Amino acid sequence: MNQLVRRNRLLPWYVGLIIVVLAVGYVGYEMFFVGCPAPTFVELIVLLVIPVVYLALMYLTFISQE
Repeated sequence: MNQLVRRNRLLPWYVGLIIVVLAVGYVGYEMFFVGCPAPTFVELIVLLVIPVVYLALMYLTFISQE
């Protein structure tokens, strides 16, 4: 009864990666095919910089765990 159940340590990473990819895909679709009037600089920040920063923070959190 006292067996430790080991979870996959990468599961939160996979879930977060899927969420980021889906969000970037949706926002990119809305921006480029629906005709978002946002400037190109803002589009690049939303589609590239924010997801990269989020994934980097997820990675740092992952490697700090035991």
